[in-house]
Amino acid sequence: MLDGSRFRVALVVSRFNELVTEKLLDGAERCLERHGCTAERRKVVRVPGAWEIPQAASKLARGGGFDAIIGLGALIRGETPHFDVLAAEVARGLGQVGLDSGIPTIFGVLTTNTVEQALARAAETSANKGWEAALAALEMADVFRDLGES
Repeated sequence: MLDGSRFRVALVVSRFNELVTEKLLDGAERCLERHGCTAERRKVVRVPGAWEIPQAASKLARGGGFDAIIGLGALIRGETPHFDVLAAEVARGLGQVGLDSGIPTIFGVLTTNTVEQALARAAETSANKGWEAALAALEMADVFRDLGES
């Protein structure tokens, strides 16, 4: 089993669509705890919306001390192109943080057409995307450590 006890992980969580994002956070924290990354080795930062996730992730990366950063949010399609702009820019922003910092930066932002789809992906099951994002963060932190990158 993957040993997360040696890693420090930051989680940046959007407050917008909180009904969904809190479930994603719960899934991520359950995964991290299960793999030995205790609450003392985690930092949760809440931001207003998905747009702010990459900005906070960048600040955390520059501050150092984290082996991985996870962005958690929920973008649900509406009637305007706003969804498409946000989804693309948040993904690009988080990817850029990872490339610029050399710290695994994981995209755990749901992009769904409906609230029901978002809730299904944040359920307390093995399909919880917060859990999946946390597992990816631990795996990448492990890879980077093996490569001498972090």
